[in-house]
Amino acid sequence: MAAELDTSSMSDALVILGAAGLVIPVFARFRITPVIGFILIGIAVGPYGLGKLVYDHPWLSYMTITDPESLAPYAEFGIILLLFTIGLELSFKRLWQMRRLVFGLGALELIIIGSIAAVVLSMMGQYWTGALALGFALAFSSTAIVLPISGTATPVGRAALSMLLFEDIMIVPIIFILGAMAPNAQAEGWEGLVDTLWQGGLVILAMMVLGRLLLPYLFAQAARTKSPELFLAASMLVVIASSLATAAVGLSPIVGALIAGLLIAETEYHGEVEGIIEPFKGLALGIFLITVGMSIDLLTIWDNIGAIALAVIVVLVSKAIVTGFLLRAMGARRSTAAETGILMASPSETTLIVMAAASAALLIQPGTAQFWQIVTAIGLTVTPLLAKLGRFIARRVEPAPEIETPDESEHPVIIIGAGRVGKLISQMLSAHDKPNVLIDSDADLIEQAKRDGYRATFGDAARADAMSRLGIDRSAAVVLTMDEPVLAERLTRKLRKGHPDLLIVARARDTGHAAELYRAGASHAVPETLESSLQLSEAVLVDIGVAMGPVIASIHEKRDEFRAKIEKEGALDYKPKLRTSTVESVS
Repeated sequence: MAAELDTSSMSDALVILGAAGLVIPVFARFRITPVIGFILIGIAVGPYGLGKLVYDHPWLSYMTITDPESLAPYAEFGIILLLFTIGLELSFKRLWQMRRLVFGLGALELIIIGSIAAVVLSMMGQYWTGALALGFALAFSSTAIVLPISGTATPVGRAALSMLLFEDIMIVPIIFILGAMAPNAQAEGWEGLVDTLWQGGLVILAMMVLGRLLLPYLFAQAARTKSPELFLAASMLVVIASSLATAAVGLSPIVGALIAGLLIAETEYHGEVEGIIEPFKGLALGIFLITVGMSIDLLTIWDNIGAIALAVIVVLVSKAIVTGFLLRAMGARRSTAAETGILMASPSETTLIVMAAASAALLIQPGTAQFWQIVTAIGLTVTPLLAKLGRFIARRVEPAPEIETPDESEHPVIIIGAGRVGKLISQMLSAHDKPNVLIDSDADLIEQAKRDGYRATFGDAARADAMSRLGIDRSAAVVLTMDEPVLAERLTRKLRKGHPDLLIVARARDTGHAAELYRAGASHAVPETLESSLQLSEAVLVDIGVAMGPVIASIHEKRDEFRAKIEKEGALDYKPKLRTSTVESVS
């Protein structure tokens, strides 16, 4: 006899998948972030929406979430996958380079905002322990919503990422401190925090050692099978095992997910892992946003509209001002500080976790927790609108150059990076009457390049729309000049995937990096160390009396020899078929 289907779970799945299928295309059609759509769906299908009518109209059970609590694990898994993909976009080297921002800006932002909020709440009558708990809860910003909006490659994205990383690191210590502040629990709480810190340190160290040894072998075996299912299983195994390892010692599971992403980012398989995880991350994050919407009771909001509106405004404005001021104090541009401050102004999903811990520790009353939960849910809902407001104000505070629309008849060379290398390449192309344009996400470099007479434009080269407006479909070539190996490799892979016939010339740090770029799809990868050695050799040979002709010939011969060797090391088994017009335009 066939087992009976769990119709409640099936109907919940129907609602979620139907919401994803409806929200994403409709909101994409109107160029609105799906974040708002998922939250609105959550309001509609939750217990405070259509769920109230199920008893009178049972057929509505197929259009509502019958068991909201059952979605919590999937929502948490969405955040775990988000942190995992963030790790894939980073590297340990890049993270180390960001240490000043993470532990400087991130720490100042959390401590100052949390302290100010605690003082204000205490002055309003909240007992000091509860005020401290609520203050630091409200100081958190949403990793799940902010980073998909900002990305990690722009100045705004890097600033947001640094603060959010520190907040994610501090979740566990703050929750332990709240437990230590609870009545009759001080000793146990502090002892637990110490145990968690040293055990967590050992687990993270073990993950980093074992990950560097085992992950390349694991994914190599999965890749040899040429089975997408096995590759997906290996990816999920790493994510879940890492999250469980850190959770087992009291750390947040998202710490394990982030470290797993960082470890895989150091392997050559990170691009494939990122692509295969992306659909699951998007759906799981959609479930998280639906759960946020389900927590919003519109009738309760209406009954307390004045107090709730005032609280939301005060939280958003105060966080935006403090964050913007800190960024300016640390040297950020006015536009970056304004946009980042407004984007980071809303509370977070972590705010709900910290408030739940404070309620369990009897530091705040249930009614107080419910009020601030509603404020947090509203703040999460308006975050995409805050992002648009931030970009609008940033353009008014400090206008940035707009992306120029090239002539339809041009076949421009797009130079990514407006530093000294990019400018020199632009000079050489212009000397031979070849149209070219510099693009960079650093507004300072773009403004300086424009003042120096270069054709330059502000934009993020990782965004398809920015490259499209520059005419990449007609481009003679793309030259990558940034001195960031991981980003160069990822951008090369993305460009090759979207434009199979494009000529891609990339700057490499050394021969090993050049081999990685060839594997990613570069047409040519030029190592800095090799070219410096060849130029030095040319100079010394000529100066000691060797004729110029034989010297140049030997230099070209040696360059071709090294190029063949690098291509072999990169396991390059194909050369992209370049479009005819491209070859002609650069020859």
